[in-house]
Amino acid sequence: MSVARREPFARTGDDIAREYYCAVDTGGTFTDCVVGDSAGNVVFAKSPSTPHDFSEGFFAALALAADQLGLTLQELLARTQVLLHGTTVGTNAMVEMKGARVGVITTRGHGDALLIMRSVGRSAGLPIEKLLHVSRHRKPRPLVPRSLIREVSERVDWRGDIIVPLNREEARRAIEELLEQGVEAIAIAFLWGFVNPVHEQEVRRMVEEMAPDLFVTCAHELIAKPGEYERTAATVINCFIGPQTARYVQRVEERARQLGCTAPLLIMQASGGVAPAEEIRRAPVFTIGSGPAGGLMGCRFLAEMLGHTHVIATDMGGTSFDVGLIVEGVPLSTSETTLHQYTFFMPRLDILSIGAGGGSIIWIDELSKTLKVGPESAGADPGPACYGRGSTRPTVTDADLILGYYNPEFFLGGRLKLDVEAARRALSTVADPLDLDVVEAADGATRIVEAHMADLIRQMTIQRGYDPRDFVLYAYGGAAGAHAAAYARELGCRTVVIPGGALASTWSALGILATDLQHVYEKSELLIAPFDAARVTEIFLDLEERARQQLRKEGVPEECVILRRFVEMKFRLQIHRVEVPVPGGILTDGEMRDLEEAFVRKYESLYGRGSAFTAAGMEIGLLRVVALGRVISWRMRKAEGGRFRRVHPTGHRDVYWRELGGFHRTPIFREHNAHQARIEGPAILELPVTTIVVRPGDLLMADEYGNFILTLS
Repeated sequence: MSVARREPFARTGDDIAREYYCAVDTGGTFTDCVVGDSAGNVVFAKSPSTPHDFSEGFFAALALAADQLGLTLQELLARTQVLLHGTTVGTNAMVEMKGARVGVITTRGHGDALLIMRSVGRSAGLPIEKLLHVSRHRKPRPLVPRSLIREVSERVDWRGDIIVPLNREEARRAIEELLEQGVEAIAIAFLWGFVNPVHEQEVRRMVEEMAPDLFVTCAHELIAKPGEYERTAATVINCFIGPQTARYVQRVEERARQLGCTAPLLIMQASGGVAPAEEIRRAPVFTIGSGPAGGLMGCRFLAEMLGHTHVIATDMGGTSFDVGLIVEGVPLSTSETTLHQYTFFMPRLDILSIGAGGGSIIWIDELSKTLKVGPESAGADPGPACYGRGSTRPTVTDADLILGYYNPEFFLGGRLKLDVEAARRALSTVADPLDLDVVEAADGATRIVEAHMADLIRQMTIQRGYDPRDFVLYAYGGAAGAHAAAYARELGCRTVVIPGGALASTWSALGILATDLQHVYEKSELLIAPFDAARVTEIFLDLEERARQQLRKEGVPEECVILRRFVEMKFRLQIHRVEVPVPGGILTDGEMRDLEEAFVRKYESLYGRGSAFTAAGMEIGLLRVVALGRVISWRMRKAEGGRFRRVHPTGHRDVYWRELGGFHRTPIFREHNAHQARIEGPAILELPVTTIVVRPGDLLMADEYGNFILTLS
């Protein structure tokens, strides 16, 4: 991979015609930007996120990347062919519960579906320390109070037949009452609307006539399968975050156009693909968790090149630690999401997150008098104490600085000077009450956060029947390089890849750059084995035609379209479904029998050999087509060749090594002398926007694409 240095490119005649592809990923602490050009070069930049208006950080990161190219922001955007973005606006609105005032219109007799939730609603998504206190379990604060829920008479049965026509007068009165109460969005979710959406569509038309500028979502537009609560929750969440997200996306689009950008704005989805901004303005719920999805897609892209079929993808940024898996070359996915104790349907990559990042706050539990780390984060403002922005609370970054991992003069490539004394003062607030010195507290905090990260990986691997020793661990994000060797060793992993070298801290943005347009089309229909091959084929062909029409509308050539088929299957009388891939083309009875066998194999791989309840029979409940449209044919260039050689460090400093029992004079390397070098630990490799800690006995080398490979002792 060609990684640009921080000085601008030399301008040549060819540069004038060069085209650019830009991806920006907004995180809780930093906004990352990666810009690729038509010649295969890459530059990257990091800028502090701007929570008061994330679009400011978006364009600040782009401006930094433009400066490295020797361009102004306007020049870069004028020559940009594709502009891609991963945003956390919707996620933040949900986490902070600062969304729109939403009204709900639903089927008479079903107004309490969202409030009743499922039986696990009191504990869904809670961390283990809260799950242990059952008496303290509470339902989340309602997204919609009962006073803003209206029921209207209508009924469609499970076949799609209209049993009770829509009472238009009741619907109109419901809309008027909600408008009088000042709602900013209306969610329309009827009981069987996903089978026959005629009533939902009619109420939508009425809302648009009465309040043309109001944000409206119909449940069938988002979710096409049974699950009254989950479908309603998804619709309400879409409305809750919709106005705020739509305004943000529009703000980015308008500013980009003002700066001369004519390229389409594509937004990252949690499912692992991008979608046009216009579509995201209507369905922003699919952006929840999209940032981590970008990193996992980048790992899939690189794993294909390196021949790694089993990968643990770990992203340690400033606020969170995210883990995803690639098994047999395919990222694991799921169709459910739990956020703020609300469980809702949404196709997404299966990524788990905890509050364990560089900005995670170190604190003392007053009850147990023990040291704790996270989940609260210092965020981008004020950030860790060592940033010198007024914070006095210690964070993991402060601990890393005190232990010598970070160079206070070279953080973010020297753009941010770290205050070591401020970090010491902050750590002393937790060290002194526990009768520890500052270094002991810092080492203890890093051990705790590394244990948290290892535990999360165990949940993703061991608890699902995977052995982490069979996986290569990818570590990216600004803080991962400092801790990856520790949590990988605890899991028994032998190889750690720092993808892209210096690009690792902006890897999620690069993953977005390597992502395809993606649309998901679903059809809910109950099919019982033995399956009717003709009917299954008919449904898939209809879904695929809808997908092709959408991608043609978006300008994707037919040869760049990829269609993948899946069904959700289960044994009869059971609840949970398993996704199984389906061959393309006209299906045969033999392929239907093969599908049954594939389901049994998949089921037993998840739940254990012999667990398949074949005597109950099998059924299909949902048919799905995932449509991909190639946006960019990304090229990765090999780094300059050469034999591995012994290189001299750029300097030395005292670094604390728990393996050696204290501080030791440690060689420091920089990126320019690390490629094609063998670096034996203990050592520190300083890159412009991340740091790699090579622990005693470990070995670090760079591969032909510029990735750093850490082999653990």
